[in-house]
Amino acid sequence: MVTWLRWSWRTLTSMRTALILLLLLALAAMPGSVLPQKETDAARVQQYLEQHQTAGKILDTLGFFSVYRSPWFASIYLLLFISLIGCVVPRSIEHARALRALPPSAPRNLSRLTGFVSVPYGDVTSALDTAAEALRKRRWRVRIDRSDRWLSAERGYLRETGNLLFHSALLLLVIGVGIGQGTGAEGRVVLPVGSGFSNSLAQYDDFRSGPFFDRSTLRPFSMTLTRFDVSFERKGTQRGAPRKFDAYLTTRDDFGAPEKKTIIRVNHPLAIGGTKVYLTSHGYAPHFTVRAANKSVVWQDYSVFAPEGANLISRGAIKVPDARPQLGFQGVFAPTAIVDPTRGLTSSFPDLDNPKVFMGAFTGDLGLDQGIPQNVFTLDAAHLQRLGIAQLRVGDTWQLPNGKGSITFDGVTRWASFVIATDHAELVVLAGALLAILGLLLSLFVPRRRLFLRIVDDEVTGQPQIELAGLVRSGADTLAEDVDMVLESLGVTESSRKAVQA
Repeated sequence: MVTWLRWSWRTLTSMRTALILLLLLALAAMPGSVLPQKETDAARVQQYLEQHQTAGKILDTLGFFSVYRSPWFASIYLLLFISLIGCVVPRSIEHARALRALPPSAPRNLSRLTGFVSVPYGDVTSALDTAAEALRKRRWRVRIDRSDRWLSAERGYLRETGNLLFHSALLLLVIGVGIGQGTGAEGRVVLPVGSGFSNSLAQYDDFRSGPFFDRSTLRPFSMTLTRFDVSFERKGTQRGAPRKFDAYLTTRDDFGAPEKKTIIRVNHPLAIGGTKVYLTSHGYAPHFTVRAANKSVVWQDYSVFAPEGANLISRGAIKVPDARPQLGFQGVFAPTAIVDPTRGLTSSFPDLDNPKVFMGAFTGDLGLDQGIPQNVFTLDAAHLQRLGIAQLRVGDTWQLPNGKGSITFDGVTRWASFVIATDHAELVVLAGALLAILGLLLSLFVPRRRLFLRIVDDEVTGQPQIELAGLVRSGADTLAEDVDMVLESLGVTESSRKAVQA
């Protein structure tokens, strides 16, 4: 049992296992980029579940729509954390001992090593000290044995330092992400143009926080979306590609604070204290007026439609519980409408060139009084009576059959979706990323090598000679340059070396 546990620990804390776990973590994060996530876009998740009922149910059960909160992602994360600790701590201790230790002794036979050079040298009394001084000026660690007449030098410990720094930075990143998940919070809000938001829990469309987040610390700021500018490419092969998303906001940093005007763009969030507001998505919100049979207004507002596809064909629902009987509408909105004989209403361009909406009307009990949450973008019409379907342009009014009332398509505005995040570990993650880059640069570009110098007597003439050789342990091979540098410090010129070699 002890042997098995020791083997398991050594396997888990090996560098190979750490790299495998790092690769697994990257692979595990891929579904979070491909599939919509509940934390950032719950509406798209609901649409996916409705469109792919079998596969969606399986993926939802496995946690693929909330990847970063799933047990299997947390397991890989935790194993990587333990593996990095097991890798970094013992190697750091070993590296600290190596930094305090002297360079190794010079081998007896230097001719077996790289870059071996042997040249006659007259006055050897100061040769070791002269070479040592030249090496120390270039930050070599030097060891001299005068009795045995040799010198050993070593350089490049920063390579291993960088390697350890890189893995320690990865550990710091893991810790930082853990702190952020535990003490941070993230909420989502959808704002049609002209609407506002105050940073309170009741105003969020979706809000999630870590177990250690104090909800009473929400910063009391407010913002109003005054304008949302969008432009698309209209020519060439990139027609329809987005070119600009600018959200113009009026904000207040606190209650009673003066108003500020700001613009949020993709990857350019608004920072308010420790809270950041990110622009994540956009779409259209048609405005409707619903009247009862007696022509009284029973519902009048913008309805946020969820976009699908590059041309922003959008779907949404209107639920009017105040009508008698209750009314429900399921709509499909096209910003540049084309009626295809086979596909029905579709959109040929994402901008508002020819806006139309197809509305299906239903009557009956909408089930809103049962306390069961419903998707705001869809209407469960299984138990409702269908009244009909109509195509509406801006300004059109549809008189419902049997005197049930009417619905008017008043106009359309844009909406923008914002993610409001509080992260107390941003600086920790940033420090980890910068240290990882620094460590990687050191481990890649600092060569590790050793150099040995030995004074020997020629077996034939008995004249003293200097033997130089080295050993490249890792990195670029600059040993020839190092040997030339030592010989130059000893006064051995290139011409004299060539004469000896001849």
